[in-house]
Amino acid sequence: MSAGGIEASAVGEAIRQSLWLFPAAKALHLGGVALLFCSIALLDLRLLGFRRQLSARRLAGRVLPWTFLGFALIVPSGLAMFAAYASDLVAHPLFALKMGLIAAAGVNAAVFHAGVFRRCESWDVHAPPPAAARAAGALSLAIWISVIACGRLLAQR
Repeated sequence: MSAGGIEASAVGEAIRQSLWLFPAAKALHLGGVALLFCSIALLDLRLLGFRRQLSARRLAGRVLPWTFLGFALIVPSGLAMFAAYASDLVAHPLFALKMGLIAAAGVNAAVFHAGVFRRCESWDVHAPPPAAARAAGALSLAIWISVIACGRLLAQR
């Protein structure tokens, strides 16, 4: 289905014409972004070496459920907002950049969890995280800040 078709769908029309649906989707999206970013940033800062007395594994176990909850709010609300203005978004280069950055964040997280995080016991508490963990944390923070910036710029269109 084309962007115009998505926008012209019953869902796209309803969200665009409703007094409350688009603002509700936007509020859920922003709440999800806050949950996702804050939970990821806490772990990323630990990976950068802050609060080394905290177990990286334990912190990950505590914040990742919040990350998944944030993502669970972001996806449907983002799809709803996309359905309302699909043609405009697809035509905007920042939208493609935002989607690419989100994919890059996913790859970074997958590589981190499949790689250096599996050997976390050697640096879990008190020891400085290895360079690969610090790089993953720094890259994650940079990517997610960029995703948020793209989203804010798209909202101003």
